[in-house]
Amino acid sequence: MGKHWPARIAGAAAGLANGLFGGGGGMVFLPILSRWGSLSQRKLYATCVGVIFPVCLMSAAVYLLRGEFSLPAALPYLAGGLAGGWIGGKLYGKVSTTWLKWLFAGFLFYAGVKYLL
Repeated sequence: MGKHWPARIAGAAAGLANGLFGGGGGMVFLPILSRWGSLSQRKLYATCVGVIFPVCLMSAAVYLLRGEFSLPAALPYLAGGLAGGWIGGKLYGKVSTTWLKWLFAGFLFYAGVKYLL
């Protein structure tokens, strides 16, 4: 049981980020898992999605219970997000991991700059 504490702490950090910021837990989890885990690059990204999904559900449930979740506002994004997730999942095995790394880094850079401005 003691050997799993780093993973539990990483999961808690990802969940905390997700709950505080309304998302972004995967951005915390991905670098941690890549450093501590022994997964191939492809399994790393897929595992992050698999772990962050229930974390997002938990955050959404808390927001819903607090009355801070607007389903009507979310529905148009959800429809597009589901379609994009399906397309991304289908393309996933066809895109090189080098390209995925650069794309992810570019997204993080863009998001950071937009947030600061």
